[in-house]
Amino acid sequence: MLSRASHTIALCSIANFINSADRVIMPIAIVPMADEYKWDLHGQGWVLSSFAVGYMSSQVIGGSGAKKYGGKMMLTIAVMLWSLSTFLVPFFAHSIYALILSRVLLGLGEGLGLPTIFHIFSHAIPCEERSRAFGYLVAFGSIGQTFASVLCPHLDWEWMFYLFGFMGFVWVFLWILMYKEIRTSSEEDFVDPPKVNNNNVSWREFLCHWPLWSIYIAHFSMNWSNYIIMQWLPTYMTRTLGAEKSHIMFTAVPYIMNSLVGMGAGHFADSLITRDKWTLLSVRRLMTSIGLLGPGLFILFFSAVNNLSLAVFFVSLSLGLSACNSSGHLSNHAEVAPNHAGITFAISNTLATIPGITCGPLTAELVLQSHGRWFPVFIIAAAVNFVGAIIYLSQSAASQVL
Repeated sequence: MLSRASHTIALCSIANFINSADRVIMPIAIVPMADEYKWDLHGQGWVLSSFAVGYMSSQVIGGSGAKKYGGKMMLTIAVMLWSLSTFLVPFFAHSIYALILSRVLLGLGEGLGLPTIFHIFSHAIPCEERSRAFGYLVAFGSIGQTFASVLCPHLDWEWMFYLFGFMGFVWVFLWILMYKEIRTSSEEDFVDPPKVNNNNVSWREFLCHWPLWSIYIAHFSMNWSNYIIMQWLPTYMTRTLGAEKSHIMFTAVPYIMNSLVGMGAGHFADSLITRDKWTLLSVRRLMTSIGLLGPGLFILFFSAVNNLSLAVFFVSLSLGLSACNSSGHLSNHAEVAPNHAGITFAISNTLATIPGITCGPLTAELVLQSHGRWFPVFIIAAAVNFVGAIIYLSQSAASQVL
């Protein structure tokens, strides 16, 4: 029989499985869609990046809405919205503008999701289990991306969207049926009550503490390289490395590595805290350092090779080590702001979505201006990772600031 914490982790991780799978569909489907509808590279860039506009817009709504109305209601709304917008993509595809609108709606739904899950985890998951919880959450996201990357190349592009949209509808039914929210007052109960219960915090406070900014910057840095891989890897493999349609399934390998490392890193980090008596701060800094410096190094190696197998190997190491961030700065929200973890994550993820908006058109422009060379794209990604690691190491904390 699963404990309440394990039950919560399982349901939320499955939601993130669907969430992440839905994001991978378009970068795979856009290759045949662009051929069918004659979109140029800039048009493809805006289709890919429009998701991030909606995603960025709804983050704070998700965090504050979960605090006011409860995690169960907000996550129900989030999954229903992103599943509906996924299911309806084939009906919008004839118009690139209608398609961009549907991608914005997908982003709005998914933007509500993760801040709500962070709110739920800060209330329902004990401190000594949080690395594992966030590890599984991120790992199931990677498994979802893996599943979509393997399956979608074998489907007509329309059925990619129908299948994963329907999966979201099934999850909503199970979530309403199975998840029980514990509320003894106007808010949800904490399994580990914070030292200070301060609900009257001005918005200015969320932007005035360096420990919070170190998390925000680390998250931004992680997402910069992750968005490039997520949005452009199928295109890069096809156009630059000469991958055939059957080879596109190799885009699943980085996500397999990410899921395995994420789960292993979560258990490893929790064991450092419970068995080896490391401080929370030491563990968060160690895992964030591995999660930013490692990917920055291996994305440079990835950019320097022309062999498909070596490229997949290096990009898999880059995305795999990135999963260590789930036990680093991503777990840090519930420690520095336990009463407001959904909102701090919403702010962090909003800022970290800027790369999602800029990476599409910026990558296209850099490649075109460099006469088809991708090296500048990956140099910038590595530099951003290195700077984020330095700032987090010097400014992070594990004590409550809000």
